[in-house]
Amino acid sequence: MPGHRPTGLWRRATLGLAALLVAAPTHPEHASGTRLDDVRVLAHFDRAVGQVAESIALEPDGGVVIGMIPARQVVRVAPDGVVQVLTTMPLPPRGDTTPVIGIPVVTGVARSDSGALYFLYSSGQGGLTGIWQIRRCGEPRLVVPLPADTMPNALVIDGRRDRFLVTDSTGGRIWQAPLRGGEASVWSADPALAPAGFFGANGLKIHDGAVWASNSDHGTIVRIPVTEGGGSGRAEVRATGLEGIDDFDFTGRDTEILAAINQTSKLVRVGADGTQETLLDAEDGLQGTTAVAVRGNRAYVTNGANLAGNDPTLMLAELRRG
Repeated sequence: MPGHRPTGLWRRATLGLAALLVAAPTHPEHASGTRLDDVRVLAHFDRAVGQVAESIALEPDGGVVIGMIPARQVVRVAPDGVVQVLTTMPLPPRGDTTPVIGIPVVTGVARSDSGALYFLYSSGQGGLTGIWQIRRCGEPRLVVPLPADTMPNALVIDGRRDRFLVTDSTGGRIWQAPLRGGEASVWSADPALAPAGFFGANGLKIHDGAVWASNSDHGTIVRIPVTEGGGSGRAEVRATGLEGIDDFDFTGRDTEILAAINQTSKLVRVGADGTQETLLDAEDGLQGTTAVAVRGNRAYVTNGANLAGNDPTLMLAELRRG
């Protein structure tokens, strides 16, 4: 709603996570791997109404769909930077609170190959929390309900198996549900996904025959192999030392990753061998970096400005692969 700002509980929770961070090396001079050029701001968002940019879904024309946390909105950013609000979710009628965060939030977004747009809403209330679809006409519809005590965060579509996958940050789980809608079930509750006081499983991607997830509290990226029947294998930690990691994406160079480190406002390159390099930081305009999405030679980065600064943005950079 207009003028809404995150509650004190929201600020305390995010500040508590910030205390877990460790320093990372910045801008090494002789590192190899993907570089970023022509870094620029594509769009600014309205922090005063809660437009804390969280997640990214890319569209074929160069547009971007973004979830806005406390504003409870999904917005589209056109290739020229024009911002359009697609939907604003209602407040829970009973005034329920969400786990840890305390306020109702829109988080992950995803786009199917057919162009359907989906997003996650966490309200602390059954019948509202879950996966929602944005319709061309009419209000959004709930396609997959999730338990009221979950904190759904990242949303991906597994097109090969016609299903959604969703991280549950406070429950330390990954849920699955049919793409057509219906009942969700736990796909993995591996201990590597568990939180340590705030958020566990956070970002989520499908790559290299596996599901990959970040763990904010533990500062890790884990790889969970997908079995022949579509089930989950045992998680393997592929990167450490990334405390406060939010979302991430692959650069297209083997298993090299770009990781958004929310609490220190950094974008970190993680090599296939786990080596790390900070590519962008606060000096480059990052403020509470939340998500990154790669398409071709472009990387889109969202800044929520939820801890540092007051200018949430969508940034765009050109990739130069080494």
